[in-house]
Amino acid sequence: MDDAVLTAIRGSVLVVLPEVDPERVTEDVSLTDLGANSIDRVDVVTMTMDALGISLSVTDFADVSDIGSLARLLRRHTP
Repeated sequence: MDDAVLTAIRGSVLVVLPEVDPERVTEDVSLTDLGANSIDRVDVVTMTMDALGISLSVTDFADVSDIGSLARLLRRHTP
């Protein structure tokens, strides 16, 4: 994870799920795999969007299945 979007996602995950080993937060893992419930997932996404200064609709996340797909979506909308 070497770009700003992935760094923001990792930071949000570690705030919401402090028990998660940072090494487990990789592009091929889902938030559910990391132990996030539905509220945790919303918190991670909201915190990450706030950190990046973007706002998206819930429907934009329909195809997000893992951290990599979340990062790709957010990158497309990051200024």
